Amino acid sequence: MVEQDRWARWLLESRFGGDPKYAKEYLDKLREVRDGVLNHRLKLGDGAVLLDVGAGDGLIGFGALDRIGPTGRVIFSDVSRSLLDHCRSLAAEIAMSERCEFVEARAEDLRPIEDDTVDAVTTRSVLIYVADKASAFREFYRVLKPGGRISLFEPINRYGLDAWRFDMTPVADLAQRLRDFYRRLQPPDADPMLDFDEHGLVAHCEATGFVDIHLALHIFVRPATPQPWDRAMSIPGNPNIPSPREAMAEIFTAEEAGRYEAHLRPRMEAGDGVVREAFAFLAALKPERRAPTRASC
Repeated sequence: MVEQDRWARWLLESRFGGDPKYAKEYLDKLREVRDGVLNHRLKLGDGAVLLDVGAGDGLIGFGALDRIGPTGRVIFSDVSRSLLDHCRSLAAEIAMSERCEFVEARAEDLRPIEDDTVDAVTTRSVLIYVADKASAFREFYRVLKPGGRISLFEPINRYGLDAWRFDMTPVADLAQRLRDFYRRLQPPDADPMLDFDEHGLVAHCEATGFVDIHLALHIFVRPATPQPWDRAMSIPGNPNIPSPREAMAEIFTAEEAGRYEAHLRPRMEAGDGVVREAFAFLAALKPERRAPTRASC
């Protein structure tokens, strides 16, 4: 058995915190994102070829199969061989292997895929891990046929919108140390997850030559829902960082960890806080004739 890489471990296991019920709820919510991507100005007729970049667990790619008719194909591309193997197994289980292709490639380097060969390119939370976003957009443009479209979903983290916010006044010193720990791992001005916003996505898109660009920004500020402490503390925010429990074990003494938990746990389990998040859906068209480009900003 091939050992899973960090991408597969996070997508298939650790983001659910070992809770099957939560995993189902999580995936049900992600299906809304999938439908948002596939419905956002994509024109997927019978026989269309869709390239899902950063395919992950196959959410978008498998969701597209019913939309492209019996002769349509989906190309699953990802940097993770483990996740591609996972998708390959799922395709075999539903007897769709002949309509699926699996390509190990980075978003900014899709060389295994030839020019002008796909009708649509999709992503879900992929560019947040790509440092060279301009190259990724150029690759999307290159592989698309004239008249083809992109439809992308990306979280917008630059606003400093945390997943949860609670009143941390009594443990402000500990909360600040924990924030500083994560900021050292993912510096706000340098990490690909934090170095862009919706304006940057549109600028890259336009500079590449795409036209008919449409971006929908969604910002939510809502009451938190109750979260079991043990589950919440075991979930890393993304594949590149440790879970809160692991981070606390590294930077807090036992007494500090106890004080932090004594304050935060009852508030988290009561849902006594606020959730803030932002994300964007971006769609655009590769014109039949290449449009003039401008320098990316």
